Amino acid sequence: MSMVEQSLGQLARSIPGATQVFHEFELDFCCGGKKSLAEAAAQRSLDPATIEARLMALAQNPSQETDWSQASPAELVDHILARYHEVHRQQLPELIRLALKVEQVHADSPDCPAGLADHLRTMQQELESHMQKEEQVLFPMLARGHGAMATMPIMVMRMEHDDHGVALERLLALTNNVTLPRAACNTWRALYLGIRQFKEDLMAHIHLENNILFDNAAARAQA
Repeated sequence: MSMVEQSLGQLARSIPGATQVFHEFELDFCCGGKKSLAEAAAQRSLDPATIEARLMALAQNPSQETDWSQASPAELVDHILARYHEVHRQQLPELIRLALKVEQVHADSPDCPAGLADHLRTMQQELESHMQKEEQVLFPMLARGHGAMATMPIMVMRMEHDDHGVALERLLALTNNVTLPRAACNTWRALYLGIRQFKEDLMAHIHLENNILFDNAAARAQA
């Protein structure tokens, strides 16, 4: 099967560094990971051959990123908790603080991202609820190798990941695709820099769970 026929999720989990290429071309490899590269590129009027060439170069000269597809469920769970769950808990309060300041100071500007702080608060509440469910129920089951018993919790978490994907789209709409106005102050710049990092982290987080942790658990359950 050629690369363009493979799904974004397959490519993201088999080629270290592929997720960065997908970010550049704004392809959704986490919630939209089931789409083939050809389908995803066509939807954005992109040339799949250009993206395929970038991915082939990566495959021939692999980066030093860890290949999490080869990790045990317990190792991957520990990585997700430290790299994403704890990081999101640090990111969101600061992003909310910065958003409130930008909305207060620049309320008269047509570029002001009105409603951004409220949306970030909603994302914080939904993410916290989601992460607690994973930490208290699903992750301990998977870390102990009980993936066969986790079919229903995994299905619920995948649905919540789709909701996070919708929330990310709203975040991009509120910030004009995280585009700074020309006269943006330092607070506004720090806010959008943080939002860009949060978006990339959340997409990588969902990718590791949907396309590796959960898919591997399903494969083990069927074995």
